[in-house]
Amino acid sequence: MNFVEELRWRGMLHDIMPETEEYLLKNKTTGYIGFDPTADSLHIGSLVPIILLMHFQKAGHNPIALVGGATGMVGDPSGKSDERNLLDEETLNKNVAGVKEQLARFLDFKSSSENSAEMVNNYDWMKEISLIEFVRDVGKHITVNYMMAKDSVKKRLDSDSQTGMSFTEFTYQLFQGYDFFHLFKEKNCMLQMGGSDQWGNILTGTELIRRKAQGKAYALTCKLITKADGSKFGKTAGGNVWLDANRTSPYKFYQYWLNSSDEDAEKYIKIFTFLDKETIDLLIAEHKEAPHLRILQKKIGEEVTIMTHGVDAFNNAIKASNILFGKSTTEDLKSLDEQTFIDVFDGVPQAEIERSIIENGLDIVASFSDTGFLKSNGEVRRALKENSISINKEKVIEDFVITTSDLIADKFVLLQRGKKTYYLLKLV
Repeated sequence: MNFVEELRWRGMLHDIMPETEEYLLKNKTTGYIGFDPTADSLHIGSLVPIILLMHFQKAGHNPIALVGGATGMVGDPSGKSDERNLLDEETLNKNVAGVKEQLARFLDFKSSSENSAEMVNNYDWMKEISLIEFVRDVGKHITVNYMMAKDSVKKRLDSDSQTGMSFTEFTYQLFQGYDFFHLFKEKNCMLQMGGSDQWGNILTGTELIRRKAQGKAYALTCKLITKADGSKFGKTAGGNVWLDANRTSPYKFYQYWLNSSDEDAEKYIKIFTFLDKETIDLLIAEHKEAPHLRILQKKIGEEVTIMTHGVDAFNNAIKASNILFGKSTTEDLKSLDEQTFIDVFDGVPQAEIERSIIENGLDIVASFSDTGFLKSNGEVRRALKENSISINKEKVIEDFVITTSDLIADKFVLLQRGKKTYYLLKLV
């Protein structure tokens, strides 16, 4: 497998240092990507570098995932208009542990593999280096002129930001460059990869290797993901789409991909799945024949949700997705965990009632009128005669009484009139 060609046809390749492709074709290579532990979970923007490492491993090479325990204390200015808040060591350690756990889902770290992945933390080698050592042994090899020429530096200095750029952030590229030098020396790591905004920092590493070790190293970057409508990839009205199921449920995760535009889906199917070119071309052709079926979006959602959360989580996401469209039963509703249920019915009007009311039995008419769902007892009775009233997706008649046996996740009851009008009762 030609790793670079794989990235090229998938539309992922952005920058590549001369001779990199030729070197990779002739040599089994160790290469790395750094992950910034700004939170205890990665978000879907991190899926691109993760998938880059997965392709690298599938091509027979040895991937290294570097978690930046040291550089996370400094802060990368790339793509930032303002300096971010620095994290304390305890928070950083927690974040590093969370990121490591997530990366292990995607890469094969088994030592028995011929090209097993490895995970490293740059704090392990940076913690022993004194400022004097670093300035003497690293700083003298990279000129200020060289550092000032980097886009990440120039953009910050040319911006309207009143804060400018601190010395801390200015030195970030030296820290990242030293990581590459260290891995080159200790792990025979010949390649650094990353997003296109990292190109300048990566080249600092190759330059440090050239000047300090008289060695030659290689570099490539992938394109940063953009959305056709100009909005930021990986963001929703509720914030980031996380890889942690406790932060973003598999249902919401699946829905993010399902809601992609047709233009974006045609791009995402190549980047976020490992389907071959022939399969992808067929899916794109099918989608264009019947775009209303959202064939591409569904396939992307399936592939990425299974890759990130597993088959069971994907099946539950599908079950949850079907609930709003009437293809579900009370049993389906009751099988949902609390967070998924809340996500499915996000924005649905609700009323809080005392648990004792349900324990004593709540009359169906009262449940619709007293809670404010319908205006009057008369309106409820008319709806019941029309057979348009449901409790937890099941049609009911006028003598129905809601009890604790009807609770979903032990605290919700779903009221419904017709096919699409919902109301939630939440016990307190």
